[in-house]
Amino acid sequence: MLRINRQTDYAVRVVLSLSKRTAGLRVPTAEIQAEMLIPPAFLQRIVATLANEKFVTTQPGRDGGIMLARPPQEITLLQVVEAFEGPIWLSDCVEHLQSCVFGQTCPVNRRWARLREVIRAELESATFAHLVEEAYSISQMIVPITPA
Repeated sequence: MLRINRQTDYAVRVVLSLSKRTAGLRVPTAEIQAEMLIPPAFLQRIVATLANEKFVTTQPGRDGGIMLARPPQEITLLQVVEAFEGPIWLSDCVEHLQSCVFGQTCPVNRRWARLREVIRAELESATFAHLVEEAYSISQMIVPITPA
């Protein structure tokens, strides 16, 4: 079944955490790790990939940390997912239509291709600025339960 891997999920959490912060603020990775419940073994590799893909900038040292390399409204969920997963293909026949014995006459190929585009469009429309707004809205709807 379709499933993003754990590393991708954690990468999304890192970018979301940074998107909630004031622009230009460097955040220690330990703070992000604790906030987003990311195991330390994953975090270093994730941050390195995010830096290589130009989502974050890093500053080593005691006063170091990481911050977004560009505004959260310019980073989409699709960009982060594809940076870790590669291009989204639901079936080899969509990616390599010429290798399919049924080619363009296959009705299943057309469904896979349409579904791929729906998934890509949904992920591309979700910027991290939108996700931060959504998270804030959701948190405002949750009413804390107080003991009687």
